Amino acid sequence: MPDITLDVREIPKPQRHPKIFSLFDGLDVGEAIILVNDHDPRHLHDEFEADRAGGYSWDYLVREKRDYRVRIGKTTAATPPRKLGNTADLTQQPVDAADVAWKLQAKDRGLDSNLIRLAGGGEIASHEGGEVDVLVHVIAGSGTVGTDADGLEVGAGDLLWLPARSRRSFTAGPDGLSYLTVHSHREPTLTIEPLGAGR
Repeated sequence: MPDITLDVREIPKPQRHPKIFSLFDGLDVGEAIILVNDHDPRHLHDEFEADRAGGYSWDYLVREKRDYRVRIGKTTAATPPRKLGNTADLTQQPVDAADVAWKLQAKDRGLDSNLIRLAGGGEIASHEGGEVDVLVHVIAGSGTVGTDADGLEVGAGDLLWLPARSRRSFTAGPDGLSYLTVHSHREPTLTIEPLGAGR
């Protein structure tokens, strides 16, 4: 199939990237879009790198004032797995109270994941969870997870299941507490209130 030419110069800016990604996602491996734009689409490239790294090619065909043409090819049927970071490195940085040290950022995702860090003695006050189950993996440190039934003592390596809408709190031990949460993606993203030390 010949490359598809998409001239976005007449498309309103808020609609451009969704249109490009929709068209790209519908391509078969080996097919490509020729993107025509009036400026260098660097921000679009950043989004491809964030959400579809390893699954696309990016080749400039024309780079002139008000005339940029880029061939964006589909190289794999799905975005390949990739390394996102290292929890051992992330947990070595100092933390003052409560901190989201890392979170899954890809826009087109079925999961949400966050690395939460509490300083020694820090806590996340008791709250009711959202409408999704949450898997928690304790990465470093120790502490207590409060529930309606009792307190669960936790340490590095422990896996916990937080059922949807269950009440829970987190209190870090003297060396702090770092844990990874994983749950199905929701819009808007789940938030915890309050999030802070000693609240």
